Amino acid sequence: MHATYIHPVATVGKRFIDLTIALIALVILAPVLPIIIIAIKLDSAGPIIYRQTRVGKLKENCMSIFTLYKFRSMCVDAETKTGPVIAKRNDPRVTAFGRFLRKTRVDEIPQLWNVIKGDMSIVGPRPERPLISGNLEKDIPFYIERTYEVPPGITGLAQINMGYNETTKHMDVKVALDHAYALSLSHPFKWLFTDFSIMLKTMLIMIKGKGF
Repeated sequence: MHATYIHPVATVGKRFIDLTIALIALVILAPVLPIIIIAIKLDSAGPIIYRQTRVGKLKENCMSIFTLYKFRSMCVDAETKTGPVIAKRNDPRVTAFGRFLRKTRVDEIPQLWNVIKGDMSIVGPRPERPLISGNLEKDIPFYIERTYEVPPGITGLAQINMGYNETTKHMDVKVALDHAYALSLSHPFKWLFTDFSIMLKTMLIMIKGKGF
C-alpha cells in the first residue's frame, strides 16, 4: 500500500494546525487543570495521569509505538484480572468522576502533549493498544492499514459517528470510516473541511456530555 494519495499541503498544513490548536488549547485550559487534578485525587486513589502504550503511524515496514497520556478515569489496576480489553458502555471499572471525564472527553486533554510531541494529530484514527490491535487485525481486513502514513488522532470521523466498540461489526464500520478519513487527505480543501467539521462536532459532543 502506498500513501501517494496524501496531498503534501495536507501533510504540512495538518501539522501546523495541530501545533497551533494544541498550544492554544493548553493555554486556555491551564486554569481548570488544577481543579481536574484535585477532583481526580479526591474521587479515588491512584495517579493523576494514566499512561498506556499505543500503536502510532504505520510506515513501510515500520510501526511506531508511543506512550499515550490521559487523565485517569478508571480505578487502579482495572485490567489486572482481565488483561487488555476494550471498554464498554457503563463500564464498572470507571470511577464516579471518571464518568464525567469520559462523557465530556476531558480525560483526553493530556493527549495535547502527544500532539505537540508528534505522536498524534488532533484528528485521525483512534490509536489502539498493540495486543488489541493485533487481535483485531486477525478478524478485520485492512485494520492495521488505517494508520498507514496517517497519524492517530484525539478525535476522528469514526469517534464522532459511532458509539462503543462492543462488537466486531461495529469495529468494521469504524475501520471503514478511518479509511474514508484517510482519503480526505488527498485534497487540501476536502481535508480542511473534514477536519474542521470533525473538530466542531467533537466540541458539541463535549458540551452535551455525550462522549465515550
